Amino acid sequence: MEIIGSIIKGAINLKGALTSEPNHIEAQQNVLEKLLKTASKTAFGIEYDFERIVSSGNIQNEFANKVPYFDYHQLLEKWWHRVIEGEENVTWPGNPDYFALSSGTTGKKSKRIPVTNEMIEAIRNAGIKQVEALSNFNLPASFFEKEIMMLGSSTDLQERDGHLEGEISGISASNIPFWFEGFYKPGRDIAKIDDWDKRVQRIAEKAKEWDIGALSGIPSWMELMLQKVIDHHKVEDIHDIWPNLQVYTSGGVAFAPYEKSFNSLLKHPITVIDTYLASEGFIAYQERPETDAMKLITDNGIYFEFVPFHPEYINQDGSLKQDAPSITLAEVEVDQDYVLLMSTVSGAWRYIIGDTIEFTNVERAEIRITGRTKFFLNVVGSQLSVNKMNTALREIEEKFDIEIPEFTLAATRINNQFHHHWYLGTETAVDNTTLAETLDEVLKNANKNYRVARSKALKGVKVTTVPPLVFSEWSGAQKKKGGQVKMERVMSEEKFAEWEAFISENTTTQNQ
Repeated sequence: MEIIGSIIKGAINLKGALTSEPNHIEAQQNVLEKLLKTASKTAFGIEYDFERIVSSGNIQNEFANKVPYFDYHQLLEKWWHRVIEGEENVTWPGNPDYFALSSGTTGKKSKRIPVTNEMIEAIRNAGIKQVEALSNFNLPASFFEKEIMMLGSSTDLQERDGHLEGEISGISASNIPFWFEGFYKPGRDIAKIDDWDKRVQRIAEKAKEWDIGALSGIPSWMELMLQKVIDHHKVEDIHDIWPNLQVYTSGGVAFAPYEKSFNSLLKHPITVIDTYLASEGFIAYQERPETDAMKLITDNGIYFEFVPFHPEYINQDGSLKQDAPSITLAEVEVDQDYVLLMSTVSGAWRYIIGDTIEFTNVERAEIRITGRTKFFLNVVGSQLSVNKMNTALREIEEKFDIEIPEFTLAATRINNQFHHHWYLGTETAVDNTTLAETLDEVLKNANKNYRVARSKALKGVKVTTVPPLVFSEWSGAQKKKGGQVKMERVMSEEKFAEWEAFISENTTTQNQ
């Protein structure tokens, strides 16, 4: 028996047995009160009279009534530009040592999001919670002696005006506790390589020296890394290199679109655990194997609010209308899409992260990510969320026995009539007309609003297939490869024109 692994597993199991389920509603009330008290003397806290909010009879209601919603650009324009310029005590006490660079899924220009020491500690605490949850997954003791491949962004953070900048995965990896370094791969030297292709090449070259038991990273980039390792060593699958690989923790995006293509790189299935780490904080993690839903971390420096995701509450640019009603964790219901708001120990307040979520279990505070506010396609009343798009494509995969890990689409005009033009990342002999007709029927059957739109303003559906690799090349050309970069699922007409020009220059497509 692996003695060290048994000790570690035993300690995790004991900690899990001794840790009781928190009262999530009370935990959130306590987090908000602590946030407000801590930031009461900041410029933001004075502007919105945090001291009066704390002394009111209902802190949550008063907070919602007094403080407006902020998306990144609104918070940057009024408050965070002062933080970036080095001013202290603006939205949080002091001035942060780090800024997370996030190009997200829209635009070439990186966002610069404050990351305080309190947030780094919160992310570390959330990671410990996730490790403790492994006691629920019935993993063998030997697993706890294996190494973990964390495929994030470069840990070579850039110094700027007295602070360090990088993507949140790079910031987190550069702050891993000393006791974890022996398990962490690819190690500090390789992790510092900024060029993603060069870093992955070094990983491929060193892969046989490591005994990897777990992977962590964004699915699209993880697949490319695994394929590179497989090709470099001329083997059939990744288990020929890492036979003890048993766990993959995905992060920030739905894993379902990648499931078929990801599994094709394995000799046998592994345990997939979802996590939700954003530049703004560690939001949730999968606690139980019987569901792929994730548990909101309600007692760790982030206060959550929820706005029902209805078109009348959303501006054209994906931001929230200020009169949209918000609710607390005590008021949410299952099977309802919500826009997620966060107030954090990094000085984000009623911050629109841009994701939509649904609750699968209110008592356990378990959620799934359903899409992005900016990726909600409602130009002609079709009301298509990313979740509905993903569900439809899974049916297409099943029907034609194909893999579609990537896609994007836009509402385009042909002779002044709207069409949905889908680009599907797939290698298939099925012609595009068949795919378009089938996709159209699946969406009609599953979505009443889409069916109505197709009978009126939405005149047609077009599909173009391209190799899946094109999507990562587009992301690389638009922003940067690897890390937290994710593909935009819904594009504006202007962005779509750029996409089609890129496709025309870089690949031969099959047109409908």
